[in-house]
Order: sequence, then structure tokens, then C-alpha cells
Amino acid sequence: MNGSSLTEVDPRRNARIAWWREAKFGMFIHWGLYALPAGEWKGKEYPGIGEWIEFNARIPVDEYAQLSRQFQPVAFDADGWAQLAQDAGMKYLVFTAKHHDGFAMFHSKVSDFNIVDASPFKRDPVQELSAACSQRGIRFGVYYSQAQDWHEPGGCVWEGAHEDGPDWPEKEWDPQQKGDFGEYLEKKSFPQVRELLSNYGPIAVIWFDTPSEQMTVERAGALEDLVREIQPDTLISGRIGGAGSSDYDSEGDNRFPDGPRPGNWETPATLNDTWGFKKNDTNWKKAEDLVFHLVDTVSKGGNYLLNVGPDATGVIPHPSRSAIREVGEWLKVNGESIYGASPTRFGVEFSAKDWRCTSKPGILYIHLFAWPGAALKLNDVPARIDDACLLADSQRTSLQITQDGADVTVRLPDEPVDRIATVLRLILRAG
Repeated sequence: MNGSSLTEVDPRRNARIAWWREAKFGMFIHWGLYALPAGEWKGKEYPGIGEWIEFNARIPVDEYAQLSRQFQPVAFDADGWAQLAQDAGMKYLVFTAKHHDGFAMFHSKVSDFNIVDASPFKRDPVQELSAACSQRGIRFGVYYSQAQDWHEPGGCVWEGAHEDGPDWPEKEWDPQQKGDFGEYLEKKSFPQVRELLSNYGPIAVIWFDTPSEQMTVERAGALEDLVREIQPDTLISGRIGGAGSSDYDSEGDNRFPDGPRPGNWETPATLNDTWGFKKNDTNWKKAEDLVFHLVDTVSKGGNYLLNVGPDATGVIPHPSRSAIREVGEWLKVNGESIYGASPTRFGVEFSAKDWRCTSKPGILYIHLFAWPGAALKLNDVPARIDDACLLADSQRTSLQITQDGADVTVRLPDEPVDRIATVLRLILRAG
């Protein structure tokens, strides 16, 4: 294929991405050596996201590598993590197999800087998570920092400041990092991607990140060809580099478009203000916020990939677990308005956070975040309405409808029937 892009109408792409379009909601997991310092280095707390501590604190390569000797996450439970994703209603899981610090969270024969060879833990989380997800019908994916590796010569190519950390004008801070980027790709990045795609069963998604200008169209194309050679059905995320080599686009971190966006896209988001664990970051989002972001994203045509950051022992913080389980409980009742849903048929709702609409053929789902009182009025309804009910009503009792052309009024209970968001289902008349 030589790195050629696949268009929206390409049947190969449409076939492999069909499950992802249906899924809508996934779990991101950022976990690695950076969970040990947890945002602090030598008694000083550093601003920015937790997994960037080596960069932000300018920690020498060998000094940072010593953390691997302390990494003994005795509480790591792949089954528990996969079960949490299932409880939350998430349909796929993406795990950080290697982040920018270069430490592989799998047993790599390419580099001994990995969790099996360099730590006392001696277990392979990628292998265990792949098995745990498979048992629960959750699609398993891996994050791999293809274009940035602070541990390797030639891998420190970040130019300028990271948006969440201090401004450092130089790329390298340790002489060991100087080297040839192409050699790094050839000797570590591409071979580790081959390992991940060859040794861990089906990989649903490979989530690349932070490509520099050195990740050219040619290099991105070669990486795409490598993925297609080994696992043709693996989805390639939007940050591979180059142009046209991905299956879907990635919005910026915690960024949501203002309105519906065409094509396949995903918003990666945090539960607090960091991806990797930071012990002093307790700015946890509530379940209400998460449901709103999920619905908002789906109403604009995207997927929502929500992150958890386990601590150094392997424990996902309780506020994370609690909040996403609440989302899962909401989805048990209202999931039909999310899974496999299409964007809104309106658009006026994006000026406020009162309501959002998702759709399916012949159906509109109106998610009410602010209760309108005893009646909801909608304008520009695209067809006659045959029936209206609330998904939280187990009897699905038909509600009174008044329709004058494209203007509709639906009688509602005096109070919402769902604490987080009540969903009104409108069945449109065929023809």
C-alpha cells in the first residue's frame, strides 16, 4: 500500500471501523514509571501532567531509569480493570504500552527497558489486559509513543513547550539523548510496534501520539504499512504523523468541537487534570460532567475515550472508579441513545448545556440536562412524531404530543425521572 490513505468510501476501512462507530465509549489507561514520582521530584512538585515528569523536571536518563527498580505494582489486577471498563459501559480499552519515557509496559525483546526485565514485578500487563478484555468482549488496544522516546538516542524530538508544562527551548537535556531519529525508529519504535501486533492477539486500536515534523509522510506511511502487514483490521489513530495514514482523527486532549463534525473522530479526555497519576491532583469530574461530555460528543458525531491513571501500586483512584461506574449505571438505562447513535438533527442546542440530541434512523433522543418543566417545546422537528416516551420509564408509557407542522410540544412529568440526564425518545413517522 506504501502508506496510501483510505477514503471514507473504501470498503476495507468501513468494515474495520464499523465496531468503533458503534462503540462510542472507551477507556484510556495511562500507567507507567511516572506513577512513582506522582508529580514530584526530589521534594518539588512540578506543574503539568503526570506522565511528563521526566521532561518537566529535566531528569537525567539514567536517574529516571532507576525508578524501574522500585516498580512493584502488587495491586495490579487486569481482570479488575477490565471489569471496571465493562461496569462503566465502555466497549474498548486502550493501554499505554510505551509512553514518551521509553519504558515498555510489556515484555519487549527489542529493549530491556521494560517492566519484565527492568523491574521486580516481572509480569506483562499488556498480556494480562489483553486476556481480561477478551473474556469480557471488550476490544483491546494499545497506546504507543512512536515518535518520542526520552530514553533513546534520537528519540527526544519534542520541539518547544508542552502545553501543560514549562517552556524549555532545547530538545534534549541529557547528552545520552542526542542521536539520529531515523535510527531510533528503525531500531526501537518499529520493532516494538511489530512485537505488540504479533504477540498479544487481536489489537483493535493502536494509538500513536505526538508526531514531530520528523515523522514525515514517508515514515508515517511505512509505519502504517507495518500495521497493515501484521493486523490489517487494527485501527490507526489520528496522531501517527504525516498525512492520510489514520482511520480516525483525534481531537486535542479534552477538546470538544463546537458542533457536529463529519468523519470519524474521537475526543480523549481526563477524569481530573492529568493522564498519568499525580497524588495532589484531586480535581475529579463528577458523573454528571462525564455523562454530559459523552452525550455531547456523540451528538456531534464522535467517540469519547475517557482516561484513568492508576497509582504506582496499580490501584485506580476511588473517585475515578466511582464516577465511571455511575456513568455505567446511567448507560444501563439510556444506552440505546448512545451506542450506534448518530449526531443531532437540530444544532441550536449547542449554545447552552440544557439539552443534546442523538439520533438513529426514525428516532430522536433528547437528553435533558436542565428540566424544562411540565412541557418540552421543540422547533424544526424533521417529521411527524408517532410516539414519545422516557427511557427511564420502565413501562415506556406514551407521553402526550402536540404537533403543529415542525413545532412539537411533549408533556413531561413535573420532575426529571433520571438524576443525571433524562432521555426522551421520539419515534418519527416513516415516509
